Amino acid sequence: MSFSNNDKVDSFLNDIQFQSPEMFEILMSIRTIFHDTNLGLVEDIKYGGLVFTLSNTLIGGIFVYAKHISIEFSFGAELPDPDKILEGKGKKRRHIKIHVMEDVEKKKVKNFVGIAVNLN
Repeated sequence: MSFSNNDKVDSFLNDIQFQSPEMFEILMSIRTIFHDTNLGLVEDIKYGGLVFTLSNTLIGGIFVYAKHISIEFSFGAELPDPDKILEGKGKKRRHIKIHVMEDVEKKKVKNFVGIAVNLN
């Protein structure tokens, strides 16, 4: 099935769909949030995951693991996080771990993606 005009993205998404239909559903939900936030985002496969850039700046990415999905934010340390949802202690990056579909809303993914995209 074709999901993207980028062959690498298509192959990645088809592999995830085959390996873990549950994780695929969550991944596609998060991917939609990224695209709905800014239609100018460009997606590609890097570092083993689906990454999003805007004006050649890496915004973040979605990385699928056996038991969770990690949403990485390149400038996550700059995101307001009064509820302490973001994980990580590096100078710039932060991430959110998603275990089930309900976590997407509970962990305010749409809010964080919107802010991350608009930082640039």
